[in-house]
Amino acid sequence: MNKKYSLMIGFVAIIIVAYLFVVNTSNAPEVVEATDIKERVQDYSEGNSTSESASITSEQLIVTDSDENETTYELPEEEFFVSIAPFEETTHPCAIHSLTGCQGEMVNETFDIYIEDMKGNVIVDDTVESQANGFIDLWVPRDQTYNVKISHGGKTADSTFSTFENDNTCITTIQLTERNEA
Repeated sequence: MNKKYSLMIGFVAIIIVAYLFVVNTSNAPEVVEATDIKERVQDYSEGNSTSESASITSEQLIVTDSDENETTYELPEEEFFVSIAPFEETTHPCAIHSLTGCQGEMVNETFDIYIEDMKGNVIVDDTVESQANGFIDLWVPRDQTYNVKISHGGKTADSTFSTFENDNTCITTIQLTERNEA
């Protein structure tokens, strides 16, 4: 093989590799550091930001616009987002919370919520109102397991959830029931 032919093959190979790199990276989701991710999440939860969809995993907020462009925002390293939809009659199965799609049963209701870690440290002890989507959004420390007690209108529910990588961000299994105190 002569030198000129080898150079031409090498040049063509470089062009092909460069083309494949551009094609593969142009279709990849954009990763953006949000200056105030909590505010951005709250805006989607409250319907103040519009996008085709916005969902939140244990690590990222993923927003898709009407042109199917996806933007990914990294969540805080020390805090985990969880959204709880207490219910009495109706719920839906869910693992990754859709800020723009999930709908809980108990809209704009007041709840007493108490959360403690496995060591008994109180994380939340407050009266909160669910949003228009029926969910209560919380930011809690990562890499923990928590006991949660939710009360509303004489009904109560006890449950647990955890905040490790790949854990659920949407909790729709906490059913409020009347308790007989013995």
